[in-house]
Amino acid sequence: MEYEDGFRIVVADASYEKYVDEILATINDSAKKRGSGIATRTHEYLTSKMREKKAVIALTADDEFAGFCYIESWGHKEYVANSGLIVVEKYRKHQLAKRIKQMAFTLSRLRWPEAKLFGLTSQYAVMRINTELGYVPVTFNQLTDDDAFWAGCGTPEKPCCVNCDVLERTGRQYCVCTAMLYDPKDHVGEPLPIPAEEVEKIKEILTSPNPSEGGE
Repeated sequence: MEYEDGFRIVVADASYEKYVDEILATINDSAKKRGSGIATRTHEYLTSKMREKKAVIALTADDEFAGFCYIESWGHKEYVANSGLIVVEKYRKHQLAKRIKQMAFTLSRLRWPEAKLFGLTSQYAVMRINTELGYVPVTFNQLTDDDAFWAGCGTPEKPCCVNCDVLERTGRQYCVCTAMLYDPKDHVGEPLPIPAEEVEKIKEILTSPNPSEGGE
């Protein structure tokens, strides 16, 4: 999806793997500057999200990396999380976080229309965007109980997030992050947050092969 200010928000496939190292560096640098927790991601993990078309990337008119987010299903596809949201610092006054979240939200709804969308965040800006999309604050016990998801936070012995000790002490009932949930049953008939023609483009992308699999 192209915007008048020159930015482009697209569903990433295998052809965007060249940006993975820069994405990881941007995520880690941002976490250090904020002094906040963040789950660890590997190069292989983000690459797999692109190959599976479970990632959204923002680029400038010159194809410079500007932002990113990925999606994943949990609990036998009953829950979906939009994770790893990041915007390059010099591009942060262009509503890119909101645009990326709208695209990731749409991608999630198209792939798993019956699933509940959820997120954990300590950032007010993300909470505000989530609220606009229809998420509401919930307790942690309303989120997925899939151990594979929670493993991304780590343990005190092997921390992935600096706050994982809080999560461990409370038995996954509380942490520094706020839990938010979108239940599609509460939003029947509501339109997706991006134009209908862009929704159709995403549907086409999801049914087309990756470049590495014989596509263009």
